[in-house]
Amino acid sequence: MTVSEIVANARREGRTNLTEIESKELLASAGINTTKLKIAKSREEAISLGKESGFPVVLKIHSPDIIHKSDVGGVKLGLGGEDEVGRAYDEIITSVKQSQPEARIEGIAVQHMARPGTEVIIGMTKDPQFGPVIMFGLGGVLVELLKDVSFRIVPLARRDAREMIREIKGYPLLEGYRGQEPADIAYLEEMILKVSEFVDNNSEVREIDLNPIFAYSDGAVAVDARVILEER
Repeated sequence: MTVSEIVANARREGRTNLTEIESKELLASAGINTTKLKIAKSREEAISLGKESGFPVVLKIHSPDIIHKSDVGGVKLGLGGEDEVGRAYDEIITSVKQSQPEARIEGIAVQHMARPGTEVIIGMTKDPQFGPVIMFGLGGVLVELLKDVSFRIVPLARRDAREMIREIKGYPLLEGYRGQEPADIAYLEEMILKVSEFVDNNSEVREIDLNPIFAYSDGAVAVDARVILEER
């Protein structure tokens, strides 16, 4: 679907929070690399999609009413075979129904588990005074623990993206600290610029959260994505 179609569909349903699939479709339209996922409506379909995607796979709850999937037991990682996928499917459904019984469950998202890399975050929020602001920093759980992030006002120039990456305290990790795989800095700069351009062209978007992004020596991929629209 196009950006306008995804936004219109969410508006019809009275939602401002886009699902992970909707969020990734929007970002893919802007040229941002994300992991691909498919929705299983049953245990058997989850197993079939797991085989199709190639093990190991990740299972995530797919619901327009759930933003933080891990908080309700809605994520299972590193599933290496059919039996594991089947058990994980049952456990996710049970956990989510217990935690949020009113949530609409539209299925379980199945995706191939991306190769681990250095985890970074790219986000966007709207400041009341300055408008859209892009954030970059170390991702995963580290973003809340270390708060090692940098900010720039949209629209960004290439120099802004370059400076954002280099001014975080964790930049040595991206260079390949103690034998760790270095990150493709130029690719991360491009991702930041693409997010900036997308935000600049889509005023209905209020928030973006790409976390984690796995950064590799030959590119990067957003493993999870969340987009929130402006209120009417």
